[in-house]
Amino acid sequence: MNVQHAPTARTESRERHSYPRLQRRWLLLARAVWVALVALTLLIILASMPAFDAQLQAFCRVTFCTPGQLSLDTARTLHDLGLTPGLYAHLNVALIVATTMVWFAVAAIIFWRKSDDWLALLVSIMLVTGFLGTSSLTSPLEATASAWSLPSQLLHALSLIDLFLVFALFPSGRFVPRWTRWVVLGWIALTGLTLFLPNDPSALPSWFGILLVVPLVGFFLSLTVAQVYRYRSVSSPLERQQTKWIVYSLAVVVVVFFGWYVPLEIIPSMSSSVYTLISTPVFTVTSVLIPLSFGIAILRYRLWDIDVLINRTLVYGSLTGMLALVYVGLIIGLSALLRDLISQGSSVAIVISTLAIAAMFGPLRQRIQRIIDRHFYRSKYDAAKIIEAFSMTLRNEVDLQQLSEHLVAVIQETMQPAHVSLWLCPTAPARPQSVDWNSMPLALQDGTKV
Repeated sequence: MNVQHAPTARTESRERHSYPRLQRRWLLLARAVWVALVALTLLIILASMPAFDAQLQAFCRVTFCTPGQLSLDTARTLHDLGLTPGLYAHLNVALIVATTMVWFAVAAIIFWRKSDDWLALLVSIMLVTGFLGTSSLTSPLEATASAWSLPSQLLHALSLIDLFLVFALFPSGRFVPRWTRWVVLGWIALTGLTLFLPNDPSALPSWFGILLVVPLVGFFLSLTVAQVYRYRSVSSPLERQQTKWIVYSLAVVVVVFFGWYVPLEIIPSMSSSVYTLISTPVFTVTSVLIPLSFGIAILRYRLWDIDVLINRTLVYGSLTGMLALVYVGLIIGLSALLRDLISQGSSVAIVISTLAIAAMFGPLRQRIQRIIDRHFYRSKYDAAKIIEAFSMTLRNEVDLQQLSEHLVAVIQETMQPAHVSLWLCPTAPARPQSVDWNSMPLALQDGTKV
């Protein structure tokens, strides 16, 4: 069987030349800039650690607090757990240092493997400066040491510009659509404006904050529209896999962020519990997904694994949410039902609910898997059904011509190639048996019948 895919050569050619390479002179300059930015970022991080550690130990008594800073309520909760503010601050700083090293390690690997690729180099710079741009690590340093304030703010601005530029160019390295270059210029102007704003947002008038939100929303909406258009109309299959990795990591970070803060808005009493104390470590650890996804996408390492990862996330995320709702509902309902019958109603309700969840796990997971495959992976779902039907046909079909037609039809429906041809090896003709004349009996040689 000879199956040919006509679009393959064009796709591979376009992907092979999708990234412009830096020439030797520009390559040396780009590497020198990368090393300088890494050195400056490390200096700022080292200088920020003592001030950040001291601020985490101090109680927050103002409206705008550093994320992770203790309030009077959380300080009481920390004391009830037997922990001191100093230990709490040291643990948070150690976790931030470990997370920063992950960002730097991925950036260094990208730089080492693809420093001649200017988009990969841009992503590497974004990872080096990005953690500072998305965290409040340098805020205490900027407030207490004026000598570090200007370089720290410039690094923040550079990280925000680089972040927006990467998302406007990724993964092909081109502005698609072309109007996105004007959006990037507008973002650069807005970021430059923020350099002249005070660090404390409460010092700004309320109307200015509302006025600033409008262009921010416009910039990010335009970037989202551009990425959707790029993915659906321009990107090659390989570029789509790269985009999936980035979108997946960002989606997980956004879901964790909103899923963590929504309960705080619904139940304000949780703000003084352990729930608030571990919020900063949870977000710090979750942020590691961003550099890891960029590293996989740029280095093109196991890109197609993202399809399996998304599928498992959809299945087990939906399964966990549904089982949690059923579990809570069963406990509440059975506890109310058994309260008047037996004295240990709540304990019995927990046991019955646990057994019910264990019995529902397997069938419900299979049902959710079929629903997700049918709606989100329709082509693969149809291909599996077609192959399953073809395997049933193989058991009953004996006509070679009919079987050949079935096989060609299955390949066309599942693989959808540009051309399909089936070649069957002809059966070899039966060879006459050679007999040694000398070994035959004498009576047979003379033609005598025996």
